[in-house]
Amino acid sequence: MTLNTTHNTTDMPKTPSQKNTGVQAPDYIRNLTPYQSGKLISELAREKGLKRIVKLASNENPLGCSPLALKAVQESLNGAYRYVDPGAYELTTALSEYHGRPRKEIICGAGIDSLMSYIIAAFSDVDDEILTGEATFIGVFVNTKKCNRNIVTAPMKDYAYDLQAIVAAITPRTKIIYLANPNNPTGKMIPKVALDEFIEKVPQNILIILDEAYYNYACGDTNYPDGMKYRRENLIVTRTFSKDYGLAGLRVGYAVGPERLIKELYKIKLPFEPAHPAQSAAVAALGDTKFVEQTIQLNKSSMKQLTDGFDKLGLRYIKSHANFLLLILADEEQAADFAEECLNRGLILRHTKAFGAPCGVRINTGTSEDDIFALEVIETVWSLLKR
Repeated sequence: MTLNTTHNTTDMPKTPSQKNTGVQAPDYIRNLTPYQSGKLISELAREKGLKRIVKLASNENPLGCSPLALKAVQESLNGAYRYVDPGAYELTTALSEYHGRPRKEIICGAGIDSLMSYIIAAFSDVDDEILTGEATFIGVFVNTKKCNRNIVTAPMKDYAYDLQAIVAAITPRTKIIYLANPNNPTGKMIPKVALDEFIEKVPQNILIILDEAYYNYACGDTNYPDGMKYRRENLIVTRTFSKDYGLAGLRVGYAVGPERLIKELYKIKLPFEPAHPAQSAAVAALGDTKFVEQTIQLNKSSMKQLTDGFDKLGLRYIKSHANFLLLILADEEQAADFAEECLNRGLILRHTKAFGAPCGVRINTGTSEDDIFALEVIETVWSLLKR
């Protein structure tokens, strides 16, 4: 017997959704705005025809990437035809040894952004709320909306998280709280005592994401808490190889938390990420302590060079524990104009309106030559715009 699966579509009634509307995305997707990254150097060169361009917009490592990582990438390309290990055995083993945490408590992905989308999808539902501060990492806003969740923001206090306000904003619908320490784009740090008190006040059924993307820049401060030392059933710590290790273009991040939570993330994680060259690079970079030390020293000297220059110009900025500074302008219009005028002169900075800080412009540290150029451009622009 042959089953006839053909249908005469002319005899089938049309539903309202079939009236020549075509394929439609859900409203929450149509209402999204594509992520706008920092301006590309090649793009600006094409647009403006500038001879010199310095990009200090994306918190990248001005030293480039770890030499050991670069060598590992080159060697790994011989195996590019093979699928990667979904569990990233070599990388999770290296991270386990580095942090003193079991492999079963570690998961790797294509950057913190990727992992955050998995965490939100795994531990919240469409009617739930993700809670954070009003001026923080843009990724939490993007991924929350992409997953059709509700994001709730508590006001900041002097450009830092107001942890009391966050606790006060908890409702029965709150499922996840996101904190970046240090915070991006403000650079402010949550001290250990304050974080400990906060964690005790958060109900156990609410997951805390503690994003430590800038850990190595902040850990020299004795008041800075190391998230890897916490053993909480409702805490996941995320870190990245994009900043201090200089692997932003390879996209490697990882999350550490209770084994039972990590198991859930593996269920929805895309199986073949990070890519094989990225995993190899991360393993090598993790052991390149010399490169990290050079990065931290350069960050310190660059931070001083920039802040000394801003002090002379009378530009307001927020003291930072990361590898960037947030300049505070008079209002959103002046901040947008400041970033645009710098861009016209070959200096790429980041207006932080999308981060919830419309009066801010973020600038990351660079080489001494980068900083000299940046300060020259900023002095020219500031003389035109200050009021």
